[in-house]
Amino acid sequence: MSTPPRPGFRAALERTGLLGRIAGFDPHVVGTPPLGLDLAGSDIDIVCHAPDPNAVARLMWDHFGDRQHFLLRRWRAGDRPVIACFTAAGWPFEVFAAPRPVAEQAGWRHFRAEQRLLARGGEALRGAAVARRRAGLKTEPAFAAALGLAGDPYAALLALGDDKDAALDRVLAAAGFSGPGRPPEGSGTGRITNG
Repeated sequence: MSTPPRPGFRAALERTGLLGRIAGFDPHVVGTPPLGLDLAGSDIDIVCHAPDPNAVARLMWDHFGDRQHFLLRRWRAGDRPVIACFTAAGWPFEVFAAPRPVAEQAGWRHFRAEQRLLARGGEALRGAAVARRRAGLKTEPAFAAALGLAGDPYAALLALGDDKDAALDRVLAAAGFSGPGRPPEGSGTGRITNG
């Protein structure tokens, strides 16, 4: 008996009710699904602002602790964010809750840089990034490889995210991607609300 196809990421979010549960922590969906770069094994990543990460940990434990593959952990370094993982509606979920506002978190900044690059590099860049992801690269290294960026791909994308559009266009042109593209349909700002 074959497994039914999993729903789209928005439907999965709705089925779990996750965004409603964590609404008080400024949740933002990031990663490959809202960028249109997800593969069969991709997860749904959500970054949150949690001045008290223990509050998110309690909430996740109380409302999602019975979900398949539930895991709750906390970093020992830095501002000690909480990470909650589980599987539901055919998707793995990862909630990253840090004391920093979302706009200052690396996950959000990487997402915004990738979103801006895709908006300007269009389907050619999307295709190049997906091809590298299918070859086994994570998202940031896939973008860095497609754009020919040297050094640490995570740092390179953070730096690009701070650049003006003209600078992004130069990087894209140097890598063979010219002309502004269009963002993936429904990509918006990555902010997905529950209502």
